[in-house]
Amino acid sequence: MEQGKEELTALAAHLRARRRPILEAWRRAAERDPTLTTMSALSRAQFNDHIPEILDAFERKLSAENRDRTVAAAEEQKEGAAGHGLHRWQLGYRQREVMYEWRHLHLCLVDELERYASTHVSLQPNVMPLARRALAELCSEGVCESASQYARLQQTEAAGRVRDLEQAMQQLQDLDQSRLSVLREAAHDLRGNVGIVKNAAAALRSSGLPEDMRERSIGLLEKGVTSLVVLLNDLLDLFRLEAGRDERRVATFDVSEVLGELCASMQQLAADRGLSLESHGPPALHVEGDAVKTRRIAQNLLLNAIKYTEQGSVRVTWEEIKAGEVDRWVLNVQDTGPGFADGPVTPIAHALKEATDEAKTVQEKVAGSPPSADSASAPPLTSQSNHRSTDESPGEGIGLSIVKRLCELLDASLELETARGKGTVFRVVFPRRYDA
Repeated sequence: MEQGKEELTALAAHLRARRRPILEAWRRAAERDPTLTTMSALSRAQFNDHIPEILDAFERKLSAENRDRTVAAAEEQKEGAAGHGLHRWQLGYRQREVMYEWRHLHLCLVDELERYASTHVSLQPNVMPLARRALAELCSEGVCESASQYARLQQTEAAGRVRDLEQAMQQLQDLDQSRLSVLREAAHDLRGNVGIVKNAAAALRSSGLPEDMRERSIGLLEKGVTSLVVLLNDLLDLFRLEAGRDERRVATFDVSEVLGELCASMQQLAADRGLSLESHGPPALHVEGDAVKTRRIAQNLLLNAIKYTEQGSVRVTWEEIKAGEVDRWVLNVQDTGPGFADGPVTPIAHALKEATDEAKTVQEKVAGSPPSADSASAPPLTSQSNHRSTDESPGEGIGLSIVKRLCELLDASLELETARGKGTVFRVVFPRRYDA
């Protein structure tokens, strides 16, 4: 019995000394197998993976002096086999490939044992049967553990896919709700503007209308039609963005020139509202980007700020910022308007909802005035709102939705700082350059 243990220990030492040739033989056998295609891209260390540690445990099991060490070595073999299965999964192996690799390893080790037996004919009768049984346990356990690991990982992956699908479904539902909200607002705005146009047209048909009322009706008619055109164009832009029909056209442009011209063109509109419009930025700031869409983002935010601000000022600033190795530039549009909601930072999704709700409230105030004879739902020509004039169609929810979509298209982040009664700051951070 003692001699048999010594001979098993000697066999374990032989296998350790022959480790490199055994692994080489295993790799060559795998390379010759046409079913094993994934391994062709692996380095030697990646291919061997946990197998050297598994063979260490196998050798310790052969030479173990007592049952406790045998059990410990067997447990190490099992853990190593599970780790090998995980490694192969992560490399994209098919389960069949893992099984065939274990088959080739088993055959290589069998060949080594047979060569050893043929050169050691004086071994105790029970030595080689014990070694062959231990090898069979090693390789069958490796196959079983690898298969079990694959089964667990497949279940985990399947569960992850189910969660991803559930999240995708929820996102689609949220998107539908958001789209319905925007469409409801648009329908409300269209209804209000159509009412204004209808009342103005009805007044112009009156033969006894005083000249000043006629001029005022013509003005309201023109502004109502203009508002309708703007609203319809905004809806078309939003639908085109949501359908992925718009693309960014990247070219180098001067941010300071584009935003400076925009602010200059909006000065009169701000002055008509009794507001001061300030702009500040470097004399020149050359970036890569889509100048047209960048201007549209700034324009929508600026129009939103001017419409919502009753008194005070609107301030537009832009500057270059650096965060580590990434160059970016930032656009800020700040107003002294009513703000959206309490809290230092409100997510843009909440801002969109607030904008829609407030726009709806204002329009309902206008639409709630005594109806004319021509339209029960249209506001009369003499109706006024303390918050804004009737010719200013709200539509901020649509405008902000377009801003959000354009920011996504330009890989820009949209941030909001607001508090009710303390104004709002929209902050858009743009990349300074795009990868080709």
